[in-house]
Amino acid sequence: MIKEWKGKWKNVSLLKTPRSERLHIAIFGRRNAGKSSLINAITGQEIATVSSIKGTTTDPVYKSMELLPIGPVVLIDTAGLDDSGELGELRKKKTLDVLNRTELAIVVIDATEGLTDFERDIVDQIQKKGIPVVGAINKTDLAKVPFKEVSGIESQLKISCIPVSASNCQGIEELKKALISTARPIKKEKKIVADLLKPEDMVVLVVPIDESAPKGRLILPQQQVIRELLDHGITAVVTREFTLSQTLKNLGQKPQLVITDSQVFKQVSKLVPQDIPLTSFSILFARYKGDLDEMIKGAYSVQNLKDGDMVLVAEACTHHRQDEDIGRVKIPRWIREKTGKDIIFEFTSGGDFPEKLDKYALVIHCGACMLNPKAMEHRIERAVESKVPMVNYGVLIAYLQGILDRVTEIFREGNKDE
Repeated sequence: MIKEWKGKWKNVSLLKTPRSERLHIAIFGRRNAGKSSLINAITGQEIATVSSIKGTTTDPVYKSMELLPIGPVVLIDTAGLDDSGELGELRKKKTLDVLNRTELAIVVIDATEGLTDFERDIVDQIQKKGIPVVGAINKTDLAKVPFKEVSGIESQLKISCIPVSASNCQGIEELKKALISTARPIKKEKKIVADLLKPEDMVVLVVPIDESAPKGRLILPQQQVIRELLDHGITAVVTREFTLSQTLKNLGQKPQLVITDSQVFKQVSKLVPQDIPLTSFSILFARYKGDLDEMIKGAYSVQNLKDGDMVLVAEACTHHRQDEDIGRVKIPRWIREKTGKDIIFEFTSGGDFPEKLDKYALVIHCGACMLNPKAMEHRIERAVESKVPMVNYGVLIAYLQGILDRVTEIFREGNKDE
């Protein structure tokens, strides 16, 4: 029985590091350069489909693994950069879109064909985005690659290159070591909330359970906040919105912070005394994965909306919509009520995000718990470049309910060390 349950628990998502929290390592190269074989060799598993037919990989393939001592990473296999035809162009576009969430890149060079403009171009694009990159000269078992040729490729691309053979795993350990040494400086230990608190502090978390709450589990931001608090020796007390008042009385002391789901901001703000700091999970993630200052500016831009303005509501996940969905129903209704304007709303979800934002007067984004920081930063940069204000759900709801100053006070300089 114990063995049976152990096997089942291996697949429970609560036991795994979320993809959004893993270092994203993407593999780029031409068709048939051996990208899929390489990802299989690195992971030690037959994850990606391998074929001699060019263009086998179409959509990006993701594989999570542990790359010690770095920790949890996700490897991304991409379509060939030399893909052709109408569908090939679409696959290439998806490949280049992966750059916007890539934190470390591997460029695969086919040793049997040598260096081409495709590798030069992708390395140039990777470096322009400030992404660290390692070269893998693959198929060395088929083509003898002398040291001077490796040095020549390195000098042309201006990156470190490791000779490997994905088919017999030669050089794979050396490639892993190169990835580890390259990843170390970019592995950030950014905190969601623990940097605002001290060990042995107490935090009350307000978690509503309604029709949109996933059955049998907490949503990802709640899970991550609780885990971080526990990791730093901070006491987490979890309660519902209608038991909050009694919970605060039962504690016998004031908590150092109350964190709530943004949907019950109004109710919770009335129950939490003014001398207890208050914020939301969504606002914490606006700081953790983006730019809180930009989000606050975006909230205040709501007052400038006019009749006929277009507003984009972007969600990073593709959950089933309820009748009172926060992004598609509640927020549009609240904005129309606040502004009294006839505003047009458009919606995107998952990995979709418009290339051009110029037609929008505002972008409203979810908490981005399903995106890695690199992807969210890219979306914010796109909005800034287009001069379109952006705000996330929590910051916007706080503004609409007149409590934005209160729920962001804890992040201001001078309050962090009090």
